[in-house]
Amino acid sequence: MLDPSELQILQLALTISAWVVVVSWIPGVLVAWCLARWQSRWRVVLHGLVLLPLVLPPVVTGYGLLHLLGRSSWLGETWFAWTGMHLAYTTAAAVIAAAVVGFPLLVESIRLSMTAVDPRLEWIARSLGWSRWQTFLRVLLPLSAPGVLAGMSLAFARSLGEFGATIVLAGNIEGETRQIPLAVYTLMNQPGHEAAVWRLCGLSVLLALGSLAVTGWLRQRAQRRAGTS
Repeated sequence: MLDPSELQILQLALTISAWVVVVSWIPGVLVAWCLARWQSRWRVVLHGLVLLPLVLPPVVTGYGLLHLLGRSSWLGETWFAWTGMHLAYTTAAAVIAAAVVGFPLLVESIRLSMTAVDPRLEWIARSLGWSRWQTFLRVLLPLSAPGVLAGMSLAFARSLGEFGATIVLAGNIEGETRQIPLAVYTLMNQPGHEAAVWRLCGLSVLLALGSLAVTGWLRQRAQRRAGTS
């Protein structure tokens, strides 16, 4: 059983991961749409930028975000002038860090799903007088729904395991940014907390397996739909 402090860590981790999905799925869908249907040489550049957080060390990503959103940056100062609050070393910073690191997984899942949709269905819709946005919302997006949901599941799972970018941009603040990986790291450096470390590690494994199971089920559903269409 988890003690109250561990339950707080779990609640914070789930909250941050849920917010990651909320703030990133619409941009992820739009970027994936561009990558799947945009006919331009700049698509390769966009694809590379999207995948960059996937291959960069997370600490490097976090360092770049800290310079972009930190208290001395233009964005950080502007945000403080508007809201009276700082972005760095807050729960919002943890959401931003996890969202950036998980964004490539979200986009790639949606892009592959959209690429698998027959473009002729969109051409028929356009020939019937539908606008590009109507075709996207009523044809492409519904047919890509399993890939969208799978991408959201992957982004959620990746957020649960985010460490490097989070500790640089958001810090390791108890009750605010210390989710499961940061809690494991903290407890490992304190004697007498081995049992808590094992409990949190086991919890991480269960959450990851659950997210992967959901992702696999959604992909199988998409494959069955493609096979019967």
